[in-house]
Amino acid sequence: MTKSKAVTFGGRRLFGGALLGAALLPWAAADAASFPSGPIRIIIGFGPGGLADLTARLVGEQLSLRLGQPVVVDNRPGAGGAVAARIGASAEPDGQTLMILSTGNAINKSLFKSLPYDPVADFAAISALVSFDLLLVTSSTSPLRTVQDVLAAGRNGGRLAIATVNAGSTQNLAAEWLRVAAGLDATVIPYRTTPEVVTAAQRGDVQLAFESYAALRGALDGGLLRAIASTGEKRSQMLPDLPTLREAGLTDYAVTGWNALFVPARTPQPIIDLLNGHLREILATPAMRARLLALGVEPAPNTPAEMDALLRRDIAVWAQVIDRAAIERQ
Repeated sequence: MTKSKAVTFGGRRLFGGALLGAALLPWAAADAASFPSGPIRIIIGFGPGGLADLTARLVGEQLSLRLGQPVVVDNRPGAGGAVAARIGASAEPDGQTLMILSTGNAINKSLFKSLPYDPVADFAAISALVSFDLLLVTSSTSPLRTVQDVLAAGRNGGRLAIATVNAGSTQNLAAEWLRVAAGLDATVIPYRTTPEVVTAAQRGDVQLAFESYAALRGALDGGLLRAIASTGEKRSQMLPDLPTLREAGLTDYAVTGWNALFVPARTPQPIIDLLNGHLREILATPAMRARLLALGVEPAPNTPAEMDALLRRDIAVWAQVIDRAAIERQ
């Protein structure tokens, strides 16, 4: 006969797995019933005014109305999002602290030799907020007009230069992935800011650039740049006439960025489910949908299980890209 193992929880000794599970359920339910007990904080690893920040503020405003508590956005940029993620991972798992994770966090899992957090083990998914494709663009005066033009130029001795923001960013690795997948003779050149990327492409310092529609809309509308293709699995509803790279024959290539809300691991499931329900309803309203589309992103609510699966899938995808492109770990 096996002996029951004692577990200390909340100052009491509990015996046996079944008893421990039974003891946890009322605790979780009680936490959900009293949630939220004060202001809710959304931690973001980017500075104010960026896409993730604007999205969080729009959603947070509506979440505050529904929950009856202030929702405060806490910007903690630095170290590729590691500063914010470390704070979020160490927060109390009570639903009062939320965390924005993005495609960059999935990339960082393989890009860095070590991280002060684990995006899978240290967080629990609530829902994706928005998704967005990247655009492959060139100068409005460039002879490159189609993906086939790009492939021909990059394969026939015409070495290409592709501009992106920061090394290791989604844009940067999307360009590296294209280089490898299409067999292009190309160099990916990282710039510090999107305006520098736009200027380099406009002046012809580089032949191509990768950025989001939200970041490029002004340059596209102003005729400074021309979009060649998008990176999504299907055409963007914001640019329905623009073909995808997949349509051009790169059938295994697709890059879709996302921003999503997570909570610290061990947050009670009833709180996660409550927040998920509110977010799905908020993102489904015509007013919110219109405001997000105006920013150049698409609402993308999903279930906690679906978001967890998306994070894990993207970690695996970007690990393969980093290996194939021989990107040095940082």
